[in-house]
Amino acid sequence: MKISIIGTGYVGLVTGVCLASKGHQVTCVDIDRARVEALNAARSPIFERGLDELLRDTVGRTLTATTDLPEAVRSSDVTFVAVGTPFDGKSIDLSAVLGASREIGEVLQEKDGYHVVVVKSTVVPGTTDGCVRAALESASGKKAGRDFGLGMNPEFLSEGEAVHDFLFPDRLVLGGIDDRSIDLLDTVYRPFPEALRIRTNTRTAEMIKYASNALLANLISFSNEIANLGAALGDIDSVDVMRGVHISQYFTARNDEGLPGITSFLRAGCGFGGSCLPKDVKALIVHGEQAGLDMSLLKAVIRVNEEQPARVLQLLGKHWADLRGVRIAVLGLAFKPGTSDVRESPAFPIIRLLREHGAELRAYDPVAMNEARAVIPESDIRYCESLLSALEDIDAVVVVTPWEEFQGVPAALQTHASAPVLVDCRAAFERTSLPRYERIGL
Repeated sequence: MKISIIGTGYVGLVTGVCLASKGHQVTCVDIDRARVEALNAARSPIFERGLDELLRDTVGRTLTATTDLPEAVRSSDVTFVAVGTPFDGKSIDLSAVLGASREIGEVLQEKDGYHVVVVKSTVVPGTTDGCVRAALESASGKKAGRDFGLGMNPEFLSEGEAVHDFLFPDRLVLGGIDDRSIDLLDTVYRPFPEALRIRTNTRTAEMIKYASNALLANLISFSNEIANLGAALGDIDSVDVMRGVHISQYFTARNDEGLPGITSFLRAGCGFGGSCLPKDVKALIVHGEQAGLDMSLLKAVIRVNEEQPARVLQLLGKHWADLRGVRIAVLGLAFKPGTSDVRESPAFPIIRLLREHGAELRAYDPVAMNEARAVIPESDIRYCESLLSALEDIDAVVVVTPWEEFQGVPAALQTHASAPVLVDCRAAFERTSLPRYERIGL
């Protein structure tokens, strides 16, 4: 495939050289003439392990560099935009991205055939199908999705290991405004058959990049907060502490999808509960404060968790301005499937919030009914003895705990003439399972 890449920084150059090494015909574009001349002489302007060798193997065969953006776009099938997006403390600077988009659009105005423009730069969600799309359409006089394709393909390259990361990717995020754009991206990465692929829209692709980096930043700060507490308490080796955490099977074992077990905890929902996580995090906060540390990260963890049940109210509020008299079934009272433990279950703050707003409530759990009655008395809620009775004559269903028995809920609700709302607190169902489907994080 013929590929043009705008920008020859770490991302653009590594992307270009690696794709060229896989047999694609790649043209790298940069405004710096000296940089272009160096590349055409197989001299890398940056140091990356393995990059020099690949340059020598590809320059003059499958890789060339130029300052002529129009010609590079005209002679290619797909263009990657890989220019810088620096952050000035208030927002990212999109001037280079938009400038490149306008230049590409001017070429597309006169170019026949279908061409796909792919944003490779790190940009905040909404950029690709927002201002980038607008710039391309304005400059070309054409319509994205009809006349040309538009995609977003974030990079996950670590400087120093970028060549290896590209050639042996752990994932490929293929974002696009339509299937045709994503299909072409998939063709670009055909030489990487083993890599797990995520096909999605451009906004989700953009968010995956930021979420990945934010998670890493959170984990680093968490490690530092734990290390600081260990140092304050004394005689605690933080290296051994984190090693003891990391060898957990949650990090090492893979599930049926090939993902680490820890991902079962990383699904957005109505919050965590149980006898361990809330209690232990709060205890560590207090212990840290007694040692003179603020424990700000762990405090934020608890605050976010305590705010999650209110998301259910927001989702129901999309359908009813006033919940008084609305018949709502809360399914799942144990804090997770497979246990009757209701300690710190998010079901109870959800129930209390719904009661405060006047909803008529009923609840059901396959095994935790008696335990639930001890937390919230039967006078305040109707406890049902079966799933079918809980769903009878209902306006909305809130699934808090994803018991296997509840997999039949969407089908059961489809028989209701009133089209009840399903609020999925654990991403347990397909978003297309019901016309009136709501999910935290959707």
